[in-house]
Amino acid sequence: MRRYPLLVLAPISLTLAACSGMPADPIAYADEIHERCLTLDTHKDISRQLAPEQLPSDPETAKKYRESYDPTVRGNQQVDFVKMREGQYDCAFFIVYTPQQKLTPAGYHGSYTEAKNKFKAIHRMCRLYPEHIGLATTAADVERLHAEGKLIACIGIENGYPMGLELKRIEEFHERGARYMGIAHNGHTQLGDSHTPKEPMHNGLSELGVKAVAEMNRVGIMVDVSHASKNTMMHAVKVSRAPVIASHSGARAMNDHSRNLDDEQLRAIAANNGVVQCVALASFLKSNPGHREAIGALRKELGIERGKTGDLTSEQLTERFNKLREMRKAVDAKFPPADVSTYVDHIDHIVKVAGIDHVGIGSDFDGGGGITGWQNAAESRNVTRELVKRGYSEADIQKIWSGNLLRVWRAVEEVAAATK
Repeated sequence: MRRYPLLVLAPISLTLAACSGMPADPIAYADEIHERCLTLDTHKDISRQLAPEQLPSDPETAKKYRESYDPTVRGNQQVDFVKMREGQYDCAFFIVYTPQQKLTPAGYHGSYTEAKNKFKAIHRMCRLYPEHIGLATTAADVERLHAEGKLIACIGIENGYPMGLELKRIEEFHERGARYMGIAHNGHTQLGDSHTPKEPMHNGLSELGVKAVAEMNRVGIMVDVSHASKNTMMHAVKVSRAPVIASHSGARAMNDHSRNLDDEQLRAIAANNGVVQCVALASFLKSNPGHREAIGALRKELGIERGKTGDLTSEQLTERFNKLREMRKAVDAKFPPADVSTYVDHIDHIVKVAGIDHVGIGSDFDGGGGITGWQNAAESRNVTRELVKRGYSEADIQKIWSGNLLRVWRAVEEVAAATK
């Protein structure tokens, strides 16, 4: 659906309500704001089987494949074209994620191969369904595709591990469409320290990591500090000539989790003119020991304990996470997890500390993300409804959903252009 600015098509009733500050129907008012927003989510994990060109010959197997990997059907993924349209969820960074392996040539090679498979899957999706979705490689592309009424795919890399020791691969990743890249995931990498384990390897960025940040600045890839240790994150902000992003992180003051950012980190990203994309993963948002232990037991039963999935294929991970999603419903009922209100509590705190220009949305859908009220793309307007309930203006909500991230993206493009 084509979107139009408020000044062009604002209903008289909405204009009067906005002027009075007391909308007659707050939910309808919020939904109208959501309709006009360009909504952008910086973190949606995928399988390498996304958008298969051929389905298995067996009908039952083909049906399961479509439900898991065909984005044109309402399947069991949290994000597909149907849910995107239902929730007016316009744009997502589809993620090139590869499990952390040992810091060895063999480990790097296997990860690089898997990364190429995921790049191919995202490009295949856009090639097979151009009437539905387009690939954006610039901030201007995002806005153009949105004006055309299309869904939008962007590409991010979670963890720079697959580049191995070769800086030239950063430019290759950019040519493949990547527009942000992380330094680490759950484990220290050749580029820098992760938030876990606690014992550091580099005490920040490694020498190669410093060079990688410079190369990302040069080619126009946003530096992602989510999953990095505090020392690594602060080091990256110090050496980057362009603003950085945290693609999916929460506020540590709201929940003391190692994946979240403390106030010093939030202020550092604001000073860098970067943006924190607030994550919607329940355990990062809310301390819930009973829930965490029960989910941990399910993960162990399914063989997907955190940091221990390196031997599983992308297909196995997808299948087991789908099972986890079904099995956790009973756990959620017993130990109520984080909901949309909890989520916006984190946004509120980031705004309080860093400012309205430095917060955005990063769900981590199908990577563990999903909270009560926002379990998939179809429920995205619930986030806008809660923001309206808290008193955020339409201009602020536009910034949170996409404006801040697009500003950072443009700044990174400008630094790259000046370097070249």
